Amino acid sequence: MNTKQQLRALAQARRGVIVPGAFNALSARVVEDLGFEAIYITGAGVTNMWFGLPDQGFVGLAEMADHTARIRDAVRVPLIVDADTGFGNALNVRHAVRTLERAGADCIQLEDQIAPKRCGHFEGKAVISTEEAVSKIKAAVDARQDPDLLILARTDACAVLGFEAAIERAQKFAEAGADILFVEAVTSAEQIRALPQRLDRPQLMNMVIGGKTPVFGAEDLGGMGYGLVLYANAALQGAMVGMQKALTVLRDARRLEEDPALVAPFAERQRLVGKPEWDALERRYT
Repeated sequence: MNTKQQLRALAQARRGVIVPGAFNALSARVVEDLGFEAIYITGAGVTNMWFGLPDQGFVGLAEMADHTARIRDAVRVPLIVDADTGFGNALNVRHAVRTLERAGADCIQLEDQIAPKRCGHFEGKAVISTEEAVSKIKAAVDARQDPDLLILARTDACAVLGFEAAIERAQKFAEAGADILFVEAVTSAEQIRALPQRLDRPQLMNMVIGGKTPVFGAEDLGGMGYGLVLYANAALQGAMVGMQKALTVLRDARRLEEDPALVAPFAERQRLVGKPEWDALERRYT
């Protein structure tokens, strides 16, 4: 199977596959190296790490396509790409899907917030009309060149219009052709348990560390019927702590040894970026 077919099979198995987020090629290599089966290219993570800004719609299509292409070159596992609101109306969605598919996306996520969007676990969200949201999903489905490309439809309506409205929207997204459904920022265990019973398409559940949704283990979520369990910014939040720890020691001690409790060893850094393979190529062409 190609990576798109692999991702479809993972979602349809409904066994709670953990999908960590990556914000650049090196973080994607770490995710793959640890044995995870798919990667989510996180708009929030790219915004935080690339611009030092909050997840409030500052990243654009060009940045996401560039990151997707670089990550696609770095790893072999399936890639889910966060396309926010599609960067405009249904025509912009069509352009975004074509662009991200060319860049190497296996699945493209679109959401129904107004633009500029904001993190699903921030206050002050608003959503577009159901009709407009459905038209954007239809445009995404029509735009794909490879029929195996997956469309992941996210709704943020739960926080704005209520749980029942969110389920109704998700069902309409499925009818419009979405392959995977994502009801964002549910706030109770009962809602988490209910979604797989109410919607028949494979679903993704987002576990935001410190967010509004109660945290469940991936095995429990798989048992409920969720296909994918997203940890979009676990790597980002872990990297922040790692940087703070290492640099605090450097600031206070005025030196820093190769302590594996604080920094990756030099050899490990070279392994992750593929230096042995590049050395082999250099020998081949010399």
